[in-house]
Amino acid sequence: MLFEVWAPRAGQVTLWADGGTYAMAPGPAGTGWWRCEAPGTEGTRYGFRLDGGPPLPDPRSRRQPDGPDGTSAVVDVSRFAWRHAWPGRPLPGAVLYELHVGTFTREGTFEAAAAKLPHLAELGVTHVEVMPVCPFPGRHGWGYDGVAPWAVHEPYGGPEGLARFVDAAHGRGLGVVLDVVHNHLGPSGNHLPSFGPYFTDAHHTPWGAAVNLDGPGSAEVRAYLTASALAWLRDYRLDGLRLDAVHALADTSPEHFLAELSAAVDDLAARLGRPLFLVAESDRNDPATTTPREAGGLGLHAQWNDDFHHALHTALTGESQGYYADFAADPAAALGKTLRSGFFHDGAYSSFRGRRHGHPLDPGVTPAHRLLGYAQTHDQVGNRALGDRLSAALSPGLLACAAALVLCAPFTPMLFMGEEWGARTPWQYFTDHTDPGLAEAVRTGRRREFTAHGWPEEEIPDPQDPATRDRSCLDWAEPSREPHAALLAWYRRLIALRHTEPALTDPRWAYGDLSADARTVRFARGPLHVAVNLGAETAALRMGAAAAGAEVVAAWRPVPPPDAEGVLRLPPETAVVLRAGAAPAPPVAAATGAGGT
Repeated sequence: MLFEVWAPRAGQVTLWADGGTYAMAPGPAGTGWWRCEAPGTEGTRYGFRLDGGPPLPDPRSRRQPDGPDGTSAVVDVSRFAWRHAWPGRPLPGAVLYELHVGTFTREGTFEAAAAKLPHLAELGVTHVEVMPVCPFPGRHGWGYDGVAPWAVHEPYGGPEGLARFVDAAHGRGLGVVLDVVHNHLGPSGNHLPSFGPYFTDAHHTPWGAAVNLDGPGSAEVRAYLTASALAWLRDYRLDGLRLDAVHALADTSPEHFLAELSAAVDDLAARLGRPLFLVAESDRNDPATTTPREAGGLGLHAQWNDDFHHALHTALTGESQGYYADFAADPAAALGKTLRSGFFHDGAYSSFRGRRHGHPLDPGVTPAHRLLGYAQTHDQVGNRALGDRLSAALSPGLLACAAALVLCAPFTPMLFMGEEWGARTPWQYFTDHTDPGLAEAVRTGRRREFTAHGWPEEEIPDPQDPATRDRSCLDWAEPSREPHAALLAWYRRLIALRHTEPALTDPRWAYGDLSADARTVRFARGPLHVAVNLGAETAALRMGAAAAGAEVVAAWRPVPPPDAEGVLRLPPETAVVLRAGAAPAPPVAAATGAGGT
């Protein structure tokens, strides 16, 4: 078989494969590529010796059986035994579900996660968004310290395990989105600098030197990342990629790397005949991220919208520290603004940043599904000192209100694993670094960060303690108990409405009415009226003449329909969805039998 590697800095490259050594010949002058033919088949162990050094793993390795520092293994992706034909599932109309393979189940494997897919299918989500699965040191970690961007973490099940998980998801009608990290590699097991200029000191990121997207040799680095993205989508039949922290991709090239990547993905979708999409995590609040390339944008298909999360979080919790400060000044106004126009920071002053931030998004030209809306994510839970979820502080009623706002808003909704039943397990920051010095640096840095904000040092979980990961695993006995079962039924009801009511997936930012005050929010989307009461007292909401006589189609606790004057008396910590001007439908029972709190 043909072995190839890009190593422009090497004067000599040899292939080590299953104990044999083979000289590699340089490719065309100036390209930096080396190649040779050698015996190899599925499972063949191999590595590349640069100028007589030890065998290093292939930068394009598909499998690292012994971890990031071991030799690579040949993977023949054509051998994957696919059982289910899959036409693809597009982003418009989607409901995403973010999960971490290592804590979704106690076993922490693709196989164990696949066994829980019936739960997700019954919940009604359309896509599973899997956090990073590239190899990293040790067994357990978040995955953002991966160092082999083409390979699959062996303890999860390796390449075969991922393929079987995707196939099982497709068999349940679920698309699969994979979180990939292009902005940095982890600090341990990263051998790319030995091969070539994959990084540059011209730009810096929170993780050190930036990935080289615009310096000498950057054409090959860009091709490396693009080909990796296409390989995930093509070879593992994925439906989309979530791109981590794209604001950290420093690129001054005439064509930004993200535009080049989105063009390549769109071309692959056309060739495969099924929809593919890219979702960015971006801190820039720049509409150009999702503006089509032909209109001068980067052409990504969607992005996470932290502004909506922050506004909702402050309205629910009253927290005002850090980046919540701008939203906490007037949570109702912030929530109303994000519901109307997506971004809260749209060029105005941000006290957290100490400067103006963002650009206005034009709802008239940006379909609402291009922004993802959520009440919780791995970041917003795991980056808290104790990894506490909203369920640690809020009543089931307030959790139900959050669900209504996420699932009935115009954004593409996303849930974080366990949110649908109000999981009480935390999701904490955990690592398994094999380098003792790095392990201690991570442990000390985490404690220093949060003690500076007033947390007692002894309360900060040790990322390296196996118990920290164990505490973060979902408890699958919870969904069958109250109040979790009632909350799960509520999520199922709202998601079912989203699938059957076209108004809830209308890409237009169109509201018949929208208002938010200190403790209530209400808006109309087509014939549906959504109202939530975050307060501790019954609220009398004037829904307008259009809502008079409207039927209750979903309610967290029993709610009478609006009276003849359109006044809705909404109990505390309750959400309701009404349908106006429609023929009566069969009665729908409240999600809880005794108040939901």
